[in-house]
Amino acid sequence: MNNRHLWFGLSIFIAAAMLLASCGNTPTAATTPTTTSTSTTTTTTSTVTTSSTTISTKPITTSASTKANWWDSLGKPQYGGEIVLREDRDVPGMDPYLSSGLGTLQTAWMERLFTDDWTLDPNVFSYKLTWRPDQYLKGLLAESWEFPNSSTIVFHLRRGIHWQDIPPASGREFIADDIVFHFNREYGMGGGFTKPSTFRTGDPLYPELVSVNASDKYTVAIGFKTPNPALIMSNLGGAATGSLSIENPEAAMKWGDLSDWHHAIGTGPFILNDYVSSSSMTLVKNPNYYGHDERYPQNQIPYVDTLKFLIIPDLATAMAAVRTGKIDAVDGLTLQQVQGIQKSNPEILQATEPLGNAITVDPRNDVAPFTDIRVRKALQMAIDLPSLAKNYYGGSADPYPSSLTSRYLTGWGLPYEEWPQTLKDEYAYNPTAAKKLLSDAGYPTGFKTNVVAVSSNDLDLLQIVKSYYLAVGIDIEIRTMDQSQWSAFVQTGKKHDQMAQRGTGCLGGAGDILRQLNRFQVGYLLNYNMVNDPTFESFYNKALAATNIDQVKQVVKDANLYVAQQHYAVSLLQPMTFALYQPWFKGFSGQFGAISGPGGTPTFLYCYPARFWIDRDLKKSLGH
Repeated sequence: MNNRHLWFGLSIFIAAAMLLASCGNTPTAATTPTTTSTSTTTTTTSTVTTSSTTISTKPITTSASTKANWWDSLGKPQYGGEIVLREDRDVPGMDPYLSSGLGTLQTAWMERLFTDDWTLDPNVFSYKLTWRPDQYLKGLLAESWEFPNSSTIVFHLRRGIHWQDIPPASGREFIADDIVFHFNREYGMGGGFTKPSTFRTGDPLYPELVSVNASDKYTVAIGFKTPNPALIMSNLGGAATGSLSIENPEAAMKWGDLSDWHHAIGTGPFILNDYVSSSSMTLVKNPNYYGHDERYPQNQIPYVDTLKFLIIPDLATAMAAVRTGKIDAVDGLTLQQVQGIQKSNPEILQATEPLGNAITVDPRNDVAPFTDIRVRKALQMAIDLPSLAKNYYGGSADPYPSSLTSRYLTGWGLPYEEWPQTLKDEYAYNPTAAKKLLSDAGYPTGFKTNVVAVSSNDLDLLQIVKSYYLAVGIDIEIRTMDQSQWSAFVQTGKKHDQMAQRGTGCLGGAGDILRQLNRFQVGYLLNYNMVNDPTFESFYNKALAATNIDQVKQVVKDANLYVAQQHYAVSLLQPMTFALYQPWFKGFSGQFGAISGPGGTPTFLYCYPARFWIDRDLKKSLGH
């Protein structure tokens, strides 16, 4: 039994799957001709028994269908047509070496080692948030992987993959040396590359990489500093890690870099055909793509002929494009933003996904009056969370506070229902108790303070928070900055003198568990709460030292209890975000990164549109 079998569960680091939105009961057209070859992908699977981890959502709608496969309800895929999506900003770069990687459309033509399991029932896991636990990852460029020891992962590449038939790659076979070239180039690990990309030096993968070597044409081994497969998988399997998109060596060597879109070459399902800066990007299907639809193995993908991204920064313009059928889907929307569409265009469908973190208000724990835990408790008890859930979010958000880990990651952390009653009381709406705590802390009449907030985020919610605080004597001045200014002032500079607030907060983490255990560490970029607590610092090392999944779970549970008890931040709620999509846009159900990412940012993960299709008959019948 290889070590992957022993360790797969340690990387279960994502929030649980949310409600699978209905794709609608629309007419089904016949499938167009299939291809002459088939291909399947397999990965190693676990044969050991671990403690149960149930990924579930609230609520879950189970189908009464007796069909053999869950995807039968989606209808039969059709070939042809065009998918048109929206991005809210320009493409930050064509070359992974020259871009941050957190905003990228590169995976349409440059693929990764891993992808999602397209056959997995969404009621088990629906890929609604950024992180993919490794038992829900499948091989893409990699057919399988294993851990011969706790600090080395070995990838066995899928055979028969070819680079796109574009010079200088000219359709040659993809091999292990291409993986070695990528890591050497990105991280300065050899092969003539001594300087890493400036965008990789802040990547958690960078200090961990030790070696990368190809033992034969289809096998590559990557060595890591920390002997912990959970950490290795969390680094390599990260959905938002842009450095994992594999570029073509011949193109990079011939032109020096790939900043010119004409030099975009990959192994992926789409070929970049046209790019107009700040306007649009157009891709066409790769006729020689090796991939087949795992649900319909006889079908070569992609289904559509064209994939187009319109760069539309203004949300109102994007919403108008949805209303008129000019674009097929848009996501990262609030409840208030979708309500208007529901009235004007009831035929447009809706999918939900939870916000990546709970919303919080973040006091500096190192300055008065917030050094006193009684003040921090008073800040929490002044907020009526059930009222916010019911009246502000229209019942679409759970009315519970968060600790470190999202409540949607079932089986991990310590959800509110499991808190001791004394702790629940500290999060219950109780302005009388809040006033007493303030008085006991030396503030009988309250105090004045300020909060530095991102101007593009939910300031209406912050105004409600302000009114709650005024009721207990806390007078908050709301100071706004745009996102870049806020990041420089608060996140990087730590220049705020009281409190901070952004669109998502420091609690309710729905991503990598090990990164959550970094959240309040001294020197960590996102620790703008300025927490300095040795007890919290100890949890990360305990997790790395764990030898089985139950030990890791206990560390995470202890950390969640401790964070809730310390009131480092004011927990608000973890609301839903919404996607709107046309009834003819098939296969989409709100998967994170399938069409962009929260807020429309270019976070395009595993090229879902290769497996989406357009019901052209339905589209025509609706007048488009």
